[in-house]
Amino acid sequence: MEASCPGKVCAPRPLNDRSRSSELEIIVETRTAVATDAAAQLANHAAYLIKSKVGVTAKSARSCRAALNARKARPNASSTSDRGYRVKTMALVDRHSASDAIVGFDRAGLPRELVAAWLDSDDVLTADFHRDCEKFSRCWGMGADLLARLPAKPARSDAQAAAAATIMERDRAARAKFLDLHVETLYRRLTADFAKFKRVEDLVSDAAGAVPGLVPDQKQLSREGALPQKDKDGFEIDQGVFVSRVLGHQQCGMHLCHAMLLPRAESAEHSRRFRQNEKIEFAGATLERRGKAAQVTMRNLRYLNAEDETTLDGLEIVIDVATLDPTTDIAILRGDVVEHTKYRGRRLFSAGINLTHLYQGKIGYLWYIRRDMGLVNKLFRGIAQHDASPDELIGATAEKAWIGVVEGFAIGGGCQLLLALDYVLAASDAYMTLPARKEGIIPGAANLRLWRFTGDRIARQAILYGRRLDCDTPEGRLICDEIVAPSDIDDALERVVDGLTSSGVVSAAGNRRAFRVAEEPLDMFRRYMAVYAREQASCHFSPALIANLERNWNAHNPAV
Repeated sequence: MEASCPGKVCAPRPLNDRSRSSELEIIVETRTAVATDAAAQLANHAAYLIKSKVGVTAKSARSCRAALNARKARPNASSTSDRGYRVKTMALVDRHSASDAIVGFDRAGLPRELVAAWLDSDDVLTADFHRDCEKFSRCWGMGADLLARLPAKPARSDAQAAAAATIMERDRAARAKFLDLHVETLYRRLTADFAKFKRVEDLVSDAAGAVPGLVPDQKQLSREGALPQKDKDGFEIDQGVFVSRVLGHQQCGMHLCHAMLLPRAESAEHSRRFRQNEKIEFAGATLERRGKAAQVTMRNLRYLNAEDETTLDGLEIVIDVATLDPTTDIAILRGDVVEHTKYRGRRLFSAGINLTHLYQGKIGYLWYIRRDMGLVNKLFRGIAQHDASPDELIGATAEKAWIGVVEGFAIGGGCQLLLALDYVLAASDAYMTLPARKEGIIPGAANLRLWRFTGDRIARQAILYGRRLDCDTPEGRLICDEIVAPSDIDDALERVVDGLTSSGVVSAAGNRRAFRVAEEPLDMFRRYMAVYAREQASCHFSPALIANLERNWNAHNPAV
């Protein structure tokens, strides 16, 4: 236990029988002479210990302190609860005092009595959802308070870094344990027994309010969001634990997949605009009508049409509008002409995830889930309806056949998009890569889909070893349907559109569903995403990610 010292951090001193009572009173009573913020916080926690561990029936920490002040005014008075408190609280500290954990936390400068209380917190699950919510939230709150007492990640000593890792790992394991039992109950409460569809970002936000400490709240996210990726503690990993457990539950997971396939709320208004103007523009994409086709053009001109937080919403909205547009028969996905110095004036498909923004910490974990369960899965499955399941066996979606046009390159996420399309037209000098090994992340749903095109060996070589697939090669043609000279792309695209629509597209949706039910039914996608949600969360905050970016991409250099 540490004495409270104004203006400085005091080294812990050993406790003896005579000093224990006075030390505890220092913490609980928060004497005026040492009334620093740190001492006030210690008093609050000690008062909590009186209430939760010993059984004192005071209604708040304030009333606990008031009772102790009254006790001090009557030094000859004694009570069973006071004596029990001293004995049990000291026993709590003593029980953990010799443990490696306590020693490690001592070195990190964390108050021993608070660490002991956190270590002693009850993590036994019951069948009572409300009781477990209260109990586990209290424990997570204690862990969060201990973390808040440590310096920011870049300023931590080795002992402090180890203490932070221990706290987060222990509480994360408790979250997984809680969700293994209660995920369905929680999901039902968040969705009014499956009556409401909530996108994953809204679901996670509501979960933070429903069960405090289960996932990071907005205050934690805002604080972490302002930091470079390497300086973040990785609180968003807990979002991955939550989303993974939701998707791992068959009924909850299918319901969430349905929610993410619904058109975005903004899409109806933009559909009306598109019918009037035949063109709509967003930060990340444009949509325009070209005869029988609705053409989506990806736009991030400075970053080689890479994807990031600034492009995600706009690209998904135009995919909604293009798919639902009744005046066109087919849809096209293409990259815009870029402004990057090296490629200025060239049209490129996509450079994948924006590595500069990733390194700078400007891409949140949920970006991956929103992207692959939202816009990418909509390309693959179409747009769902509220009153019909998107499952191929029992439901239906509104969908169009999609043509991809690869110019320059389709890197990472760009290559992932091609695996969700129906026809790929590529320039003869274009290439495709999935540089997951050099980025340190999982390439979306490519692990689920690429092997169906190339076979298992080439898929593993591309994902695990960074093999480049040139479009105009036997391996590249396993993904690309047609290869033409770069100068012939526009004429070839017009011919492909005419060829695919000349006999009508009545059977396009039916054929797409027939392929999917054999290759990748929705429930298979759900199971894959349950694993992806968990593993990508860890990858996104792995130190190896930063090391890979600095080693392979020079991402720490802000120049573009």
